[in-house]
Amino acid sequence: MVSPLTMQASERDDYYMLRAIRLARQGLYTTSPNPRVGCVLVRDDEVVGEGFHRFAGEGHAEVNALAVAGEQAKGATAYVTLEPCSHTGRTGPCCEALVKAGVVRVVVAMQDPNPAVDGGGTHFLRAHNIAVVCGVQEATARALNPGFIKRMTSGLPLVTAKLAMSVDGRTAMQSGESQWITGPAARSQVQRLRARSCAIVTGVGSILHDDSSLTVRVSELSLDDAEQICRRQPLRVIMDSGLRTPVTAKILQQPGRTVIAYCRDDQERRAALVAAGAELIQLPCRDDRVDGRALLRWLASEQQCNEVLLEAGSQLAGNWLGQGLIDELQLFMAAKLLGSKARPLFSLPLDTMKEQVALDISDIRAVGNDWLISAKPQIIDEQCAVKAPSDEAESH
Repeated sequence: MVSPLTMQASERDDYYMLRAIRLARQGLYTTSPNPRVGCVLVRDDEVVGEGFHRFAGEGHAEVNALAVAGEQAKGATAYVTLEPCSHTGRTGPCCEALVKAGVVRVVVAMQDPNPAVDGGGTHFLRAHNIAVVCGVQEATARALNPGFIKRMTSGLPLVTAKLAMSVDGRTAMQSGESQWITGPAARSQVQRLRARSCAIVTGVGSILHDDSSLTVRVSELSLDDAEQICRRQPLRVIMDSGLRTPVTAKILQQPGRTVIAYCRDDQERRAALVAAGAELIQLPCRDDRVDGRALLRWLASEQQCNEVLLEAGSQLAGNWLGQGLIDELQLFMAAKLLGSKARPLFSLPLDTMKEQVALDISDIRAVGNDWLISAKPQIIDEQCAVKAPSDEAESH
């Protein structure tokens, strides 16, 4: 292993920033709605303190690293994966803490897209005679927080659609039977996708057919700190235009919050669902179903959701794909054939080759006996959106 002592100055910056990025990844499942951030303090080419942000409302990465370093922070360089905050939220400004500790140089991977910071942190540090370097390992650091960046710059969360399919692109038998297409390793990976998400969205059809719980489960997460991760259950959201969710649904009996998004009111049904533990939000209709874009804006602005996981059947998944609401696809493929009568992956009314949806595949890997394809759909015309009579006429 190459020692940082033998490196050029720029190489050392890369080396320690990558260490900070590895620290930040330890908050992958827990920092919501805050970004994942890591910090390393170095003095005389020796790490004197390091830390990462674990939970919203608790110490930021810089503060945690300073607590470890103590007096040794004086004269040190701080490597931070995200521009230090200069405003007071649930905790104090990290910039002030760095100045007070006597840090003389701060290396930042990327500027904070949060308008409350937006360059204010680096300006504050420079105003207090601290040398600041920006953009070190920026691309790697940005990959830590794609949802946070999107929410801050567009007012929408990052949407990942999770779908399980056979080799012939089918997600369920004609009857709706779908358990299980993939194996235990793939289902454990799905639990991790849920755990890192701020919210999980499904359609009422999946609730009516599968009675899904949509929880993160300790027994299936397969992580050392699974119990701690499961303390935060993602917000569960049911798209249910006409309030058809049964009051006895399992999803209403789970720890955490369940929100039903509807657009056609029924006072009696609404009261019954509230009594059963649901939270209700009325949103505009689009083609007789809850407007997906309106829901995402509500999740971003009112619930501070950075990353949303869509777990739905072919109708709702196809509708969101057609509207350009899906940023990423996580496609689990099992080495099975379900046949021509089985339900397709997406319900998309495409007639010509020029309407095809191209995917940018970023990764293909084995997950147990199955395969996971990670891809980004290219934007397609909204005319492809499915105009189904209900939110989820069929489920996976």
